[in-house]
Amino acid sequence: MCGRFALFSQPEILEQHFECKALPGMETAPRWNIAPSQTIAVVRQENGTRRLAPVRWGLIPGWAKDGKIGYNLINARAETVAHKPAFRNAFRHRRCLIPADGFYEWQVIPGAKAKQPWFIALRSRLPMALAGLWETWQSREGTKIESCTIIVTEANDLMRPIHDRMPVILPSGDWSAWLETADHDAKFLQNFLKPYLNDEMTAWKVNTSVNSPRNDTPECIEASE
Repeated sequence: MCGRFALFSQPEILEQHFECKALPGMETAPRWNIAPSQTIAVVRQENGTRRLAPVRWGLIPGWAKDGKIGYNLINARAETVAHKPAFRNAFRHRRCLIPADGFYEWQVIPGAKAKQPWFIALRSRLPMALAGLWETWQSREGTKIESCTIIVTEANDLMRPIHDRMPVILPSGDWSAWLETADHDAKFLQNFLKPYLNDEMTAWKVNTSVNSPRNDTPECIEASE
C-alpha cells in the first residue's frame, strides 16, 4: 500500500516537470509527511491542458451516501481497480498523476515490536508520478468534494524486502496516454499498472518521527541507521 508520502519540490519545478499549470490560488508549500484525508496536489487533464489541482486524499465515489468512505479508499489495487464499484468509473474516465518526491513504507522486523520506516525515491531525485484516480462527490447539503486514490501494485525487487506492495509509478512516456479523458478499454489501461524499474529507484531507512503525521519537517526523510 501507500499510506504516506512527501512532496517538497518547488511549484515551478512541478509545473516544468509535469508540463502543467497550477490552478489560481493553489498552495503548494513543501510537505514532508503527507497523510490520508489531507489535501494533496494532482495533475489532471482539463480541456486539453494539464492542471495542478488540490484534492482530498481518500476517494469518495459519486454514489456514496457518506463521505467517510474515503478514509478506506486511499489506495486502489491494480488487480481489481477496473472492476471494483468504488473505482471502475474513475478508472475509465478520471485518471490523474499524483506528484511525489518519494513515499514511505514500513518494514516488519522479525522479533521487533516496532516497524522500520523507509523513504523511497527516484535516483534522479526528480518528482515521481504516482498513478491516481479522482472523483467529485456532493453531500446532501450540496457541498462538493474532489478526492483521489493512489493505485498500488505488487512490489519490485527493490521494494520486496520492505513491503509486498508499492504505488504504481508512471514513466514520463506514459503520462499523456494515462491522462487522456477518452473512455479507454480497461485492458489498455491495465498495461500501465506494473512495478517500476528497480535500477531507477533508491530507498533508505528513516527515523520513527514519520510515524506521526503531526511531524512534517525535513527530518522525516533524513537517513537513519
